Amino acid sequence: MDSITMIAVISIVTAGLTTGIGCMIPALGEGKSVASALSSIAQQPDAAPTITRTLFVGLAMIESLGIYCFVVSMILIFANPFWNHIIATHK
Repeated sequence: MDSITMIAVISIVTAGLTTGIGCMIPALGEGKSVASALSSIAQQPDAAPTITRTLFVGLAMIESLGIYCFVVSMILIFANPFWNHIIATHK
């Protein structure tokens, strides 16, 4: 297997793992935070606006982790920085 094929295989496998793990872990965190927020609202209904506002800020930060993983996987597939290096060394 030549180096160009090896870089392609490693990039595709890494992009798949990045997307898979990068979507599962934030989803679990979002589910846990929503469950905790609903439990808190059930115990103290008067604090619902504060809890909801804090929940949305936390969810946005958790979701950004999934988006960063998606961006990294797209860079590995479509704009891989290793391609130019390997192609330049093979010429």
